[in-house]
Amino acid sequence: MISLDWNIAPECISAVILSIIWLYSRRGSWLPTLRNRIFQCCFLVTFLAIITNILSTIMIAYYHVFPLWLIWLITTIYFIFTPLMGAVYCLYAATIIYQNKEHLLRFMKLSMIPAVLYTLLVLTNPFNKELFDLNYQSGYVKGPWIAITYILFYAYCLGSLIIAYLKRDKVDKNVFNILSAFPIIASVVIAVQQIFPTIILTGSAATCALLIIYLYLQNKQISMDYLTDIPNQLELSNMLEYLLSEYPKQHFSLFVISLRDFTQINSAFTHQVGDGFLKTIASYLASLVGQQHVYRFKGDEFAILIRQPHEVIAVILKQIQERMQKPWVVKEHEAILSYVIGAVDYPESTTGIESLISSVEYAVSAAKKNYNGYVCYCDQNMFEMIQRKREIVKILKDKIASQDFEMYYQPIFSVTTQQYEYAESLVRINDSPLGPILPSEFIPIAEETGLIIEMTYMILDKVCQFARRLIDEQITIKCIHVNFSAIQFRQPHLAQKVCEIIHKNNIPFSVIKIEFTESTLAENMDIIHDFVSNMEKMGIYMGLDDFGVGYSNISTVIQIPFTTIKLDKSLVWAASKQEKSAIMVKNLIRTFKDLNLTVVAEGVEDDFQNQFMIRNGVDQIQGYYYSKPLSKKDMIRFMKEHNPSITKG
Repeated sequence: MISLDWNIAPECISAVILSIIWLYSRRGSWLPTLRNRIFQCCFLVTFLAIITNILSTIMIAYYHVFPLWLIWLITTIYFIFTPLMGAVYCLYAATIIYQNKEHLLRFMKLSMIPAVLYTLLVLTNPFNKELFDLNYQSGYVKGPWIAITYILFYAYCLGSLIIAYLKRDKVDKNVFNILSAFPIIASVVIAVQQIFPTIILTGSAATCALLIIYLYLQNKQISMDYLTDIPNQLELSNMLEYLLSEYPKQHFSLFVISLRDFTQINSAFTHQVGDGFLKTIASYLASLVGQQHVYRFKGDEFAILIRQPHEVIAVILKQIQERMQKPWVVKEHEAILSYVIGAVDYPESTTGIESLISSVEYAVSAAKKNYNGYVCYCDQNMFEMIQRKREIVKILKDKIASQDFEMYYQPIFSVTTQQYEYAESLVRINDSPLGPILPSEFIPIAEETGLIIEMTYMILDKVCQFARRLIDEQITIKCIHVNFSAIQFRQPHLAQKVCEIIHKNNIPFSVIKIEFTESTLAENMDIIHDFVSNMEKMGIYMGLDDFGVGYSNISTVIQIPFTTIKLDKSLVWAASKQEKSAIMVKNLIRTFKDLNLTVVAEGVEDDFQNQFMIRNGVDQIQGYYYSKPLSKKDMIRFMKEHNPSITKG
């Protein structure tokens, strides 16, 4: 009875573990990148090395049972792939470390020279017996050069460590630690085998290395959405980066299916059922175009990225639209889901990952302004709008950094005193790479990007500085109005920040009047009520701007302790043209006066409008009839010319 002198149990266990890792990794990233392809090569080489090692060990132990040529073949394959495990791991490390494609290819060519020479040595071994010999008399006999097999493996492990160390500044610290760890672990395992030569651990070393790589660098959780089991937005970004890098001129289309008002589905059916709808939709889209082409873009949005002619894409979109018109069923729950689609074509409409993502998001946003099922393509005009928006964002950031916003002030006429005792502060961008930019364009962009927060604090500071200058020049002004956005009221410690800015400029708190619109009031009723109460204690009073164009009503207005109500110019103009509008405005003014509120009419442009407002009892009037917005210098001159009685000295 011939006994098996080597313990191959660790190799058998490693083969099982390797198979499990491989099955899971196949469900991970579908990116056809060199890195992913080499990772799959690591599996193939390791698996072949382990299987041939197991088979060769068994055959050598029972060499009288098997044909000698078969033992030679299996053992030769084992000798080829064993050191190549270190080679492919070294190449994998290089794909992460070398960002420059030319440098990577150069390294790969040079690093494979030892592997090629070694492979030639193995292939010539049946003739020179330098690595091993096999015969029926002696069985398996080690050759004088067998140590080269292990030396080469160690050399590639050392090579992985060296390039990781030399390029450590170019990779993430965690990635560097992983790339450094797996060759060390593999080397330690091989060293243990040298101490205990009867225990076969070669495959175990490689499997440990693969397990580390998979868990930290290739784990499917990095690229897959856990709920829908389709690729996530990070994987989409990686795929776009790959396509633009490898196939910069190839056409593809990206479109996003966005569910509308999906929060209502969660509220009506619970979040668990809502998740069921999302999984069902993801499954349908994956069956339609293939799982590797569908991505979880955001919570209730799915992206499809395909490289197909426009005719094929049109058919796919039609199929999606037809399916979305039918109800979706999850357990006993049924619902027809409202949706829109935003789409962008490359390279016809846009270039670059950032512009692709922003373009399709802009298309979705534009689609949501239309009816259910609307498909909006980001064409060249829309792309130019996006580019302009991006440039405006940059201009706003530069202006904030340099505190270079221009401040204008529009005088407000007091009907009672017949003097200009108030003013509204207005921010302008007259000088930019795009030329003058209207507030109606840059203010919404500032609100959307959150830049309005820092802008508002800066504007308040500039207004306080201007008020300080008026005081220093002995020009009396009762207050200057400053507009606050709805976003501003979501900021923590807002009241404290406002007080700090006013106090820093050493002006009376009453000189500043903070205004906000009806839409702001509708969004933040409780927060604004508390803020207004705190400001009133400090002597800072509030005003409601643009009354008549928002969402609130008089019953809402009286819940906030305002001191001023501004009638929007649309009401002023309508009152001068239509009798019904005039009656409504008269009654509004009377109601606000009865509530002890100061009424300001804005947008007054002619004498008829002016006389109408005066006749119906407004307290203050603002508009081009009295003055256009003025620069600081012109505002000071205007105040001195028109209010000589309030200029002292």
